[in-house]
Amino acid sequence: MDAQKKGTILFVDDEKVILEIAGEYFSHLGYTVLTAVNGREAIRVMTDHGDPIDCCFTDINMPEMDGRELAEYLRQWDNSIPVVIMTGHPSMDNTLHTLKNGVVDFLIKPVNLEQMSVCLQRVLRERELFVRNILLNKEVEGKKRLERVNRELVEKVDELNVLNRIMSDLMALQTGSEVFDHMAQTAVSLTRADGALLYAASCSIPEPFVLSASMPGADNTSLPPESPNSVSGEAPLLPVDLIREIARDEIPLLVSESHREKRLPAGIRSFAAVPVKIRDTVFGVLAVFSTTETRRFSETDLYYLSFMVHHAAYQIENLALYENIYENLLSTLSAFVTTVEARDAYTKAHSHRVTRMAMIMAREWGCSKEEIDVVDFAGRLHDIGKIGIRDDILLKPGPLTPAEYEIIKQHPLIGESIVGQLGLWDREKTIIRHHHEHYNGSGYPDGLRGGEIPLLARILAVADAYDAMVTHRPYRVVIGSSDALTIIREGGGQQFDPVFADLFFRLFRKGAFDGI
Repeated sequence: MDAQKKGTILFVDDEKVILEIAGEYFSHLGYTVLTAVNGREAIRVMTDHGDPIDCCFTDINMPEMDGRELAEYLRQWDNSIPVVIMTGHPSMDNTLHTLKNGVVDFLIKPVNLEQMSVCLQRVLRERELFVRNILLNKEVEGKKRLERVNRELVEKVDELNVLNRIMSDLMALQTGSEVFDHMAQTAVSLTRADGALLYAASCSIPEPFVLSASMPGADNTSLPPESPNSVSGEAPLLPVDLIREIARDEIPLLVSESHREKRLPAGIRSFAAVPVKIRDTVFGVLAVFSTTETRRFSETDLYYLSFMVHHAAYQIENLALYENIYENLLSTLSAFVTTVEARDAYTKAHSHRVTRMAMIMAREWGCSKEEIDVVDFAGRLHDIGKIGIRDDILLKPGPLTPAEYEIIKQHPLIGESIVGQLGLWDREKTIIRHHHEHYNGSGYPDGLRGGEIPLLARILAVADAYDAMVTHRPYRVVIGSSDALTIIREGGGQQFDPVFADLFFRLFRKGAFDGI
C-alpha cells in the first residue's frame, strides 16, 4: 500500500503507549506516522520531516506546549491541516477555544483505534474537498465556504453541548436501574420520539423483554410487573423478532414505514434502534419510534443514540464493578471485625450495636443518606484496628499499664490504615481514626477538640462509649444503663459533644434504641 497516497499523520500525546499503539496501527494501514510527546516536539518533527502533514491528532494537556497552543500554531502555519483533539476531560471552554483554532473534531478518551480510523477517513475526505475548494474557487466560493464553516461550527458546538450533557447526566447516576430509566427518557429527549423502549436481548435470553420505557403523554408509562413483555399506555409493542434480529446482527437500524420487510407495527412511521453492548457483548436493544408523519428519524438521531448507549453501557459496567468490589471488600472487612469480636466474648456484636445506635442518631439529626451510609460503614469497622493488638493486652483481665494503654490507643490508627489502603472510603477512614477524640481535646490519637472532630465521629463516639459501658469487660464489671446515661449527660462538653450527648439521652428515653 502506497504510504504517500494514504497521507501523513502526526500523533501528539504525552502518553507514549498511545503513540506506540496508534503508530503501529496506522503504519500497518499504509499511512506515514509521525509522533511527538508535546506541541514543541511536534513542531520540530514536522520541520525535520519536510513533507506536508495531512492530519494531526493531539491531546490537550501536555507539558511545554499543550494541544490548544499547537492547534493555534498549525492554523497560522497551514490552515488546511485538520486537527483532531483527543481528551479524557471535555469541557465547553476547551471546546469553544479549540474550535476557533482549526480543530475539526473531538474524540473522548479512551479512544479505540477503529473510531480513530473512521474519524481520520472522514477528516481526510473533508480536507481534500477543502483544499480543492481553495485552489479552484478561492475567491468565487470564499464567502460560501465561510458561511458553511460557520454553520458547521455552530452545529458542532451544539453537538458537543448535547454530548457533554449526555456524559454529565450519566455520571450522576448511582444504580443500574437508574441508568436504564435514564436511557429511555434521554432517547425520547434526544430524538423527539413518541416513545422509547429498552429491551433486554441477547443470545442467552430466549425472549427479549422490556427493561424500561418512556412514553411522554401516555397516562401510565410504568411496566406491569405481571407482563414484562408489554408496555402500558398507548405505545405499540415492537415485534420481538425485530428486536432479536438487531441484537443478533449488532448493527444500528433506521427504517420508515415504507420498509415493510422490517415488520413494523401499524401506526409506526419511523423507527430507530441501537444494540447495547458491555465488553463487546450485546445485552440489550434501545429503540425509539414515531407515530407522526412529520417526525422521521435521521442519521444524526442514530448517532446520538449510539453515543448515549455507548457511554451508558460503560456506566452500567462501572457501577456493577464498583458495587461488586464494594460489597466484597465490606464483607471481608466485616469478617475481620467478627474475628476481633470472637477473640473477646465480652464485646461480641459490639460493632453491630454501636452502628445501629449511631445511624438512629444520624437520622434524627437530619444527616443525608450519604452521611448515614458513612456512619453505617465506619460503625461496623470502627474497631477493626484491634486486630493488630496482642491478645495479652486486648484480653487482659486487670487494669492496663500506661505502656499497654498506649498500645491500645493505636487501634484507631491501625483501623484507618487498613481501610485507607483500599483507596475507596476517605470519609469513613477519617471517622474510624477519630472516634476516640474527646470534645475537650483530651482524647486520641490527635487530641482534636470541639468542631475539629468530624461531626459523624462525634456521633459515633457517644454510641461507642455507651455500649462499652453497659457491656461486660475483663477488667471491670458492667455499668447499668441508668448510670451510663448519667455519665453520657455529664460528659457533654468534656468527653462528648454536648449536643449529641443530649440527643442520645432523649432518644434513649423515647425508646429509640429498644431491641438493639
